[in-house]
Amino acid sequence: MGLTKKMKALAAICALTVAPAASAETLADALTHAYDHSGLIEQNRALLRAADEDVAQAVSATLPIINWSVRAQSNAPRQPGADLISATAQISAELTLYDAGQNQFAIDAQKETVLGTRQALRDIEQQVLLRAVEAYMNVRRNAEFVDLRQNNVRLITEELRAAQDRFEVGEVTRTDVSLAEARLASARSLFASAQGNLAQAREEFRNAVGRFPGSLSPVSPAPVSRGISDAKAYAVRNHPNILEAQHAVTAAELNIRRAEAAMSPTVTLDARIAIDDEFDDSAQVGVTVGGPIYQGGRLSSQVRQFMARRDATRAGLHITRHNLEQAVGNAFAILEVSRVSRQASEEEIRAATVAFRGVREEATLGARTTLDVLNAEQDLFDARANQISAQADEVIASYTVLSATGLLTAEHLRLPVQQYDPTAYYNLVKDAPAVKSAQGQALDRVLQAIGD
Repeated sequence: MGLTKKMKALAAICALTVAPAASAETLADALTHAYDHSGLIEQNRALLRAADEDVAQAVSATLPIINWSVRAQSNAPRQPGADLISATAQISAELTLYDAGQNQFAIDAQKETVLGTRQALRDIEQQVLLRAVEAYMNVRRNAEFVDLRQNNVRLITEELRAAQDRFEVGEVTRTDVSLAEARLASARSLFASAQGNLAQAREEFRNAVGRFPGSLSPVSPAPVSRGISDAKAYAVRNHPNILEAQHAVTAAELNIRRAEAAMSPTVTLDARIAIDDEFDDSAQVGVTVGGPIYQGGRLSSQVRQFMARRDATRAGLHITRHNLEQAVGNAFAILEVSRVSRQASEEEIRAATVAFRGVREEATLGARTTLDVLNAEQDLFDARANQISAQADEVIASYTVLSATGLLTAEHLRLPVQQYDPTAYYNLVKDAPAVKSAQGQALDRVLQAIGD
């Protein structure tokens, strides 16, 4: 067995790279596709539109309520020839003139809920993009592992042949051949395992991005311009989770005021026009003033309940702040570890390459055993595997830092996507438009487009 073939196999491990094709897919391509085709983002956009409708329904309580009715009834005849059935048509209207601010508090609370739901949508966007980053890097990681394992099988196969040749001429014992055979069997098993891991990574990519991966380009870590202290301070001011929690607290406080206002009197204007089957009509207009006297403690219980919910949301805000600071700290720690690991693995590869070549040359002179060669080869393989993992971990960690600070968005990454405007639908429904109005017809067209 010639040394040239062995060194070629060694070079395949030492210089293993994934050479992207001319049309290789970039990380930006994958993130763009994930953003445009995410069912999770679409689901939460629909939930945001539902929250927008809560504002419309709260506004509707401040507008006139108009109803119609037609009533037919059977009558006992009082005299011969009298109608047995009579009918009455009626239109009624009602408008709240004063309610101590109950309806306005309800509107303001729903607006805060909408603002919080918008932040929840931003966080979902971050989750979708981070999952796509992880899926992309894990496909690259596992694809490189497959190539590495395949080259390892080839190299050990060459070592086994060399051991068999040397055994035939009496230079080594059967033990050396058996060691090489055992190592080859293990390498083939690990190669099959790497192929299985790659298949799973491809399935995760399809789930996260929306299609199977092609040839994936190398990726550099995302730029992280802030230090850990600045990143934590930025996160507790701007992360969507903290903003969502703040809006939840405000909404809870408004609900307390709404519950307190429910104990006050209300003033209602009502009107009614009716006409019967003999075309006799009647009209009534009145003002009703009323309020609760005793309701079994229900109203005061509601106030206490909303206070408890307010306290819970405040505690949730406190928890969210600490969780964000921890998430930023963890992300920075993982990023630093992966950087150091990558740098160390590069030095490890250099040293392991020199050691492997030396041991291999010494083995040809009889100064080293087959086991020594196999062990040196394994050290080189482990170093290369460590480098592959460290490179992938560094990229994922850098994007995790962006996510922890609230910056992993399509806007911040400047992805070529159609940005979703969360105010567009809200502006159409916030005034509770009627079905036949121009605004209501515009809503019909919007919903039709969404459905299509």
